[in-house]
Amino acid sequence: MKKAPGSLLTPIPILLALLTVTAAHADDVSSRSNDLPTAPYLLPGAPTFDMSIAQFREKYNTANPDLPLSEYRAIDSRLDKSPLTRAASKISETLYASTALEPGTGKIKTLQITWLPIPGSDEKAAQEKAQAYMTALMRFFLPTRSPEDSRKRLNELLSKGKGARYYSQTEGALRFVVADNGEKGLTFAVEPIKLSLTVP
Repeated sequence: MKKAPGSLLTPIPILLALLTVTAAHADDVSSRSNDLPTAPYLLPGAPTFDMSIAQFREKYNTANPDLPLSEYRAIDSRLDKSPLTRAASKISETLYASTALEPGTGKIKTLQITWLPIPGSDEKAAQEKAQAYMTALMRFFLPTRSPEDSRKRLNELLSKGKGARYYSQTEGALRFVVADNGEKGLTFAVEPIKLSLTVP
């Protein structure tokens, strides 16, 4: 992965804040505590998806040619003092994909889509695009679900997580996370809850 260009650096503090979103009860259905410990994917020995970010991007883009992800570029994670490698892919001025990778193996700990709401005439269209990417990320891991069912499921998660710094629900070996920081951004994440989870 190449170093992030200047165009990606502007929202990095926001992305890092959202990437390090914390959870009080990682394995519970949800958490709305104000006293939030470390996010589960940051804990030692946290599980990974059994693939690299390059492998994910290739498979994802093949399955979603209308919602492509550009190359992920490494970003400086020294601000949060995490040993994980962080990377982001710019989709638009208000939409980013990001990840945290296991040191050494490069396997994926979390995959995230972050929308930065900017008021204006394009806000609704930008929100629709963000939700389309979030739905596509969900369907990548649950390919037997129809687009309609996946969008409905996403809307349920976003509704339940509205206004929450961290909200999670598990489904099989997956954890879906919503981090709603209002005007600072909305993040949807998919994480494994089983060691070295193999994806379809």
